[in-house]
Amino acid sequence: MIPLLRRVAPLAGAPLRLNWNGQPITAQPGDTVLTALLLAGDRLRTTLVSGAPRAGFCLMGACQDCWIQTEGGQRLRACSTLAEDGMSLTDDQPGQAR
Repeated sequence: MIPLLRRVAPLAGAPLRLNWNGQPITAQPGDTVLTALLLAGDRLRTTLVSGAPRAGFCLMGACQDCWIQTEGGQRLRACSTLAEDGMSLTDDQPGQAR
């Protein structure tokens, strides 16, 4: 899988370790969750109806397209939530194709 984003600035500080759908990914301090996910992969989720890949839409918290959840079930917006070391996140939603 080719990541959708590529980091062009040098890394600053120790990487943060996150877990996405059971897979380890990393982020840098100051990255949003969406930035970390798109640096690690080519999509945020798939659509419920067609299964088409989605990568977020507005990237600023207005469109409601990037909702994900913690493994504990708390919903959050990937585009406006800062990545934190130890986060365990999932795109699981009822009827969601992966």
